[in-house]
Amino acid sequence: MDGIIPINKERGMTSHDVVAKVRGILRTKKVGHSGTLDPSVDGVLPICVGRATKVVDYLMGFGKVYQGSITLGFSTTTEDLDGEVVETKKLDEPLTDEQINQTLTAMTGTLIQIPPMYSAVKVKGRKLYEYARAGETVERPQRQIKVYDFVQTRPSIFDAEKGQQTIYFKVSCGKGTYVRTLAVDFGRHFGLPAVMSDLSRLASGGFKIEECLTLSDLEQARDEDRLSTVIQPLDRALDNFNTITISDIEWEIVKNGGFLNRPQTDEIIALKYNGNIQALYQYDTNRQNYIPKKMLLVR
Repeated sequence: MDGIIPINKERGMTSHDVVAKVRGILRTKKVGHSGTLDPSVDGVLPICVGRATKVVDYLMGFGKVYQGSITLGFSTTTEDLDGEVVETKKLDEPLTDEQINQTLTAMTGTLIQIPPMYSAVKVKGRKLYEYARAGETVERPQRQIKVYDFVQTRPSIFDAEKGQQTIYFKVSCGKGTYVRTLAVDFGRHFGLPAVMSDLSRLASGGFKIEECLTLSDLEQARDEDRLSTVIQPLDRALDNFNTITISDIEWEIVKNGGFLNRPQTDEIIALKYNGNIQALYQYDTNRQNYIPKKMLLVR
């Protein structure tokens, strides 16, 4: 069984929990996920099965879309509601829509972001959250991220008694973006502590929330013997590549990992045979031929 299953992850589950559940439902071990979702976040989690585990990195290259909320007036250790409160500062009056929208717009484009301490980013061989849980501090590496769109989705809510304001947003961003940190950075623009107070992922890996199944849906599909109707071909992960259908002669070369003599381009090409993408090839200037980059060899 090879393919991609876009799962709508429930809150309270880790991404690894979902992988374990899918392994049990499909009775197969070769299962992986594309793009971790925190337990408190729900939404799109593409699950790769069989040979599709080879294209996880390409799925992660697609942009992601989230919707959620930022609450101003306090901050936490984890930059979301799961952590301990470390700072509070009441707002005397709410930010205006103009202030909110201008700042969200200013936070688009290519940005430099420092990942949160409670994250899986590795420093000196250890994950940042391991340092955080041990009460240790470490210098975090800066990362370049891309934010394509960051907008307010409905009027904010101001709680005058608590001195807190909640802003509702939708963001489209690239690989490696921590939305929790975007929330904190938004507050920093106004000298205010902030947290990401809610988050759902609407799109990831080229899949939208409308295409996703729950784990219960997947179990039902298995019980009704229609898994083939819900598992997407691994080709979906390779939509960004130029696809070329190869001949029978070329297939004999490709399936043995041989070189292909084709007109040179700078792009990676996806080679299709028998209705499926079988391999990714890249031009090698030294050999003056296309050589294998990723072998898939789908039946």
